[in-house]
Amino acid sequence: MTDLTPQMFTQRIVELGLAEQRDVDHAVNQLGVGDHTMNDVIKTVQRHGILTTLQTDKILKGDRVGFFYGEYKIQYLIGAGTFARVYRAEKGGEVFAVKVLRKRFRDEAKEMEQFLREGRMGLKLRHPNIVSILDVIPDIRTPFLVMEFVEGQTLRELVRIRGKLPADLSLRLMFEIASGLKHAASLGIAHRDLKLSNVLISSDGKAKLVDFGLAALTDRANPEKMADCPNARAIDYAALERGTGVRKDDPRSDVYFAGNMLYHMVAGTPALSETRDRLARLNVSRFQEIVPLHERVPDVPGIVSHVVLKAMAFNPEKRIQSAAALAAEVKKAMQILASGTPVRVNQDNSLPMAPHQDDEEAATNEGEGYVVMLVESKAGLQNAIRERLKARGYRVLVISDPNRALNRFSPVEDPPADCVIFGAAELGSLAVEAFNKFASDEHTASMPSILLVDRSQASIIAAATRGPNRKLLALPLKVRELRVALSQLLSGVEKRELGSY
Repeated sequence: MTDLTPQMFTQRIVELGLAEQRDVDHAVNQLGVGDHTMNDVIKTVQRHGILTTLQTDKILKGDRVGFFYGEYKIQYLIGAGTFARVYRAEKGGEVFAVKVLRKRFRDEAKEMEQFLREGRMGLKLRHPNIVSILDVIPDIRTPFLVMEFVEGQTLRELVRIRGKLPADLSLRLMFEIASGLKHAASLGIAHRDLKLSNVLISSDGKAKLVDFGLAALTDRANPEKMADCPNARAIDYAALERGTGVRKDDPRSDVYFAGNMLYHMVAGTPALSETRDRLARLNVSRFQEIVPLHERVPDVPGIVSHVVLKAMAFNPEKRIQSAAALAAEVKKAMQILASGTPVRVNQDNSLPMAPHQDDEEAATNEGEGYVVMLVESKAGLQNAIRERLKARGYRVLVISDPNRALNRFSPVEDPPADCVIFGAAELGSLAVEAFNKFASDEHTASMPSILLVDRSQASIIAAATRGPNRKLLALPLKVRELRVALSQLLSGVEKRELGSY
């Protein structure tokens, strides 16, 4: 780490083009007169949105590059894979995702060409269920793709957090995935790397396919190339296609792996055993010895098992024949499930709030004079909590980013809220880290906070800081439990005057 003074630090911000001098001066002037520590300056520029944590860390390490790719200002890392990193970036007030090929592959002609082919092919794909590639920058020193930014999480993260998804939600997400595949297939493009981690779930709950990199690798003029598995990510597709005697770009291969994704969503575990062992992945019996879905989930609706069975038929002639046909099958299953046909279901722990028949329906003003901040990324839970608390007189501020929420609290300014509720069901470790930091920072340590956590999140429950002004509440959340917790935590907090908040 370089030995920067606060003045040198703020000068570096301007020199690097991260902010205008007047904006930096305005933020620092909020600290008032006198000497200020580096920590004071860092907190205030972050609170004013001038720097992100990633940018701050790079300045402190003495980095001079990596703050911009072309005209895109990098804000923070949102994903990293073997071949590329993806950053949230900003240009002209708009937010983008920038995918950058890792340094070690930039001198590899084959990897560089695959990366650029992925980008050029992605420029053709415009569909609500596919993450759009907006530009391809073929700079030989730093090639990158400019993509639509999706606020949310991967489908794999969602399943990991929830354990398994309800049948109706699984079908709806699969229909959206199949719709994206159908559009790509209409342009002669298959995905060839279908798995939960290559589907993003936006903050409004929409599924969007990402990473058509292996589709770009497909070479129809050389049918043996894919079967030789030059890329480790191609092994599963190659093993299935060699085992069933079809060509390497058979469109039914995507259907099979989409079926595995639907199985994974409903069961909480994939149909195909996951392993890094190359020989085990090439063994054709792996695709034949599938535990029936109803054995893993005894109360699964029969229509869901039926779709999975047809999508994952080992014999390609008995399999659903295309992405379009898969979308039609899933849509029909959704209609059957919604028609009221009796199906057995487990208690739905996905509900954001439990039925509140134990709570009186009449609105009250018990929360009048208090402001509650809710840190939650899921729109359904945001709306459920906000409406129920507003009906009791609380003012509710909603923020989806835990770090941004923490930056709203300043040691030198009045707190924006009297209590903070952190939702961990989807934010996971980000929520508990923010909850713990809120408990440890000197200027917020005495303020009350609540962590909403699913009972299955054992590691998060164990990591949460406990204390007299800290509470953990289990999801699905009952209104009465939340009201009681707020009443206890705010009992010693002075109410704000009406009209002042």
